[in-house]
Amino acid sequence: MTAIQEAQERPRGARLPRSARREQLLGAAQEVFVAQGYHSAAMDDIAERAGVSKPVLYQHFPGKLELYLALLDKHCDALVDATRDALEATTDNRHRVAATMEAYFHYVSSESGAFRLVFESDLTNEPAVRERVERASDMSATLVSKVIAEDTDLPEAESKLLAAGVCGLAQITARYWLSQGKDIPRDEAVRLVASLAWRGLKGFPMHPVAESSPSEAE
Repeated sequence: MTAIQEAQERPRGARLPRSARREQLLGAAQEVFVAQGYHSAAMDDIAERAGVSKPVLYQHFPGKLELYLALLDKHCDALVDATRDALEATTDNRHRVAATMEAYFHYVSSESGAFRLVFESDLTNEPAVRERVERASDMSATLVSKVIAEDTDLPEAESKLLAAGVCGLAQITARYWLSQGKDIPRDEAVRLVASLAWRGLKGFPMHPVAESSPSEAE
């Protein structure tokens, strides 16, 4: 049961702990922003979706932009965490590539549609939004670049460029896959894109330790 559903089952006006109320409001705002976009969404819509009065909403968030940025922080952090978890799940680089692709496909295919706030925002002209999205993309690429740099003789700048390519490939193909109605099963789509990325990356010279892994040589 979501925070919104729990709140809707309470009598109107019932008090929630502040942290629970904040999560409820964020959940309602996410649904409204994903469905309508930033510019078409109104604080009235969000308050109504959450089942609270507008003054209650303003007690937690002073304005629509602050509410949007709070959501953006949450979902940008989720993307970076998913990338980190994918890389830390194994020491096999081929599997790391596949896990990174899976992280992006999972992120994009979530029923919440929250990825749209990050990758398809109608507020990219707002510096605070653009800065957050760029930072999340850069942090994800930095995580990948550290693995590339550790396992090859490539300098930092070249490792970062390749990492940006890996993350960009993951993001664009995942969004394309979703836009086409998921006509390819997700596991198969991930396998195809991971194979493309791995065939490129494995061509770079690896340190002897990395080269000794049987699965790396496939």
